[in-house]
Amino acid sequence: MKLFFTALMFYTRLPVPKGIDHSEDLLNRSTIFFPFIGWIVGTIGVGVYWLGSFLFPPELAVLFSLISTIWVTGAFHEDGFADVCDGFGGGWSAEQILTIMKDSRLGTYGAIGIGLLLTVKFFALKTMFTVEAFGVAVALKYISAHSLSRLVATTMMRQLPYARLDETSKVKPIAKGITASQLAIAAGFGLLPLLALVLYTGLWIYLTFLIPLALVQGRLAWFFRKWIGGYTGDCLGATQQLTEVIVYMSFVSLLWVSI
Repeated sequence: MKLFFTALMFYTRLPVPKGIDHSEDLLNRSTIFFPFIGWIVGTIGVGVYWLGSFLFPPELAVLFSLISTIWVTGAFHEDGFADVCDGFGGGWSAEQILTIMKDSRLGTYGAIGIGLLLTVKFFALKTMFTVEAFGVAVALKYISAHSLSRLVATTMMRQLPYARLDETSKVKPIAKGITASQLAIAAGFGLLPLLALVLYTGLWIYLTFLIPLALVQGRLAWFFRKWIGGYTGDCLGATQQLTEVIVYMSFVSLLWVSI
């Protein structure tokens, strides 16, 4: 429970019991719950949409749902995505990229990147929530996007070394490294919502959505290793955001083709 509350404190704004700290050891071991945090964030987003749909048009309900997931995480991963856009867009060496990503100011690449990302999210979610009747299947799709994307980000910590050699350069604490057994537990949390969706709908084609996730994970891992020699917290946030969108797009693509 202490590891769970450490993860909850680190990855969300939700309150935790007193006495929970963020020591490096606890933070590293709590990584197994990172995909499970996706369950919580996704469930909150589903709940906000469900309530909003009674009071507002679908577009507003979707927007409020998106806002709720950003608020509950403190825009933690969105910030990482914007920093990665700025760093890799404006830097020409590992040192430049890492320096730019550490800068708290938002640059042109970051502003354009996060704007486009949120736009794609909004329209993908609008399609998911409105093309088919809202129910358990749609809710599981939303939750699985959050859990799977966090699982993909977790695999980066197993595959790549931490990129910043100067520990004092970190502006935020970050989990570093994960064992094979810890990754297996995280994988269980990450995959369970998708498996529940498959069993509920009987549509095994949803399992094929793991293929584009694996391809993107491999490409991002190669890209981060090539340019900065590993990953940073911002790289993990960017990975989570990109793969979350890819899951939405996979569901939307299947809906579009089947119409």
